[in-house]
This record gives sequence, structure tokens and C-alpha cells, in this order.
Amino acid sequence: MKEKRTDDLRQELMNDADIDLYLRDNEDVFSRRSIAEQLVELLDRRQISKAALARTAGISEVYLHQVFSARRFPSRDRLICICMGLEASLEETQNLLKEASYAPLYPKNRRDAIVSYGILHGMSPDQVNQKLFSENERTLF
Repeated sequence: MKEKRTDDLRQELMNDADIDLYLRDNEDVFSRRSIAEQLVELLDRRQISKAALARTAGISEVYLHQVFSARRFPSRDRLICICMGLEASLEETQNLLKEASYAPLYPKNRRDAIVSYGILHGMSPDQVNQKLFSENERTLF
């Protein structure tokens, strides 16, 4: 089946008189993979340990294990830190944020621009936090 654009789905949703019809007609569009499953896939591709990821992302190992086992759902900032620790691309990070129902990083937002720059230039969460702090922006952790 052809991939549907978000605008097309929005239009269908507005025009359909019955939510059940919309849900049935678009069943294959809805994501079935959890954030935890997607993070595990990224972790496997990067071939790093969870302990190393926890250190790099600035997150406790216990918390990280809970996220990877789907017992906890990360906040937007913690998900960004995990993505940075996994050296995810900006596109991968944006996709995970959307899948988690969080706002993607927005370049017109000063804080998000700093975070995006950090991702694009391979900065660590600590380095991004230092820049955020120096710019009087809320840090990631």
C-alpha cells in the first residue's frame, strides 16, 4: 500500500463521519512498534552496551533498563539524550520523537535549535547542556 501523507490522513479524519471506518481503512498506517522496540533496534545497530549508553546519555542504568523493557516511558528530553547517546541522526531522533507523541525539534525554537545543532555535530548531552546553560536555556537534565 502507498504511504499516506499526514495531511491526507488529517483530511480523511475530518471528512469521515465514522471513526471506526477511519481506523479500519488506515489500520496499516498506524505504528505498531513501541518506543522501547525502536530503541533496542538502534542500540543493536550501534553495537554498544546499555551501560555505555547510560553513561553517554547521562541517565542511570536502572532507568535506561526500565525504558528498554517498556516499564518506563522517557520524557522528551530523556528520549533526546538517549538518541544522542546512540548517535542517532537528526532524522532518527525526529522520527522517535514523533512516534512517542512528542513535538519534533523545531529550528525556530532557540532551545531546540541548540539541541538540533548538537545532534547534527555529534555533541554529547553534557556538551549540549553546557551550551544550553550558557545561553540561559533549560538544560536536558
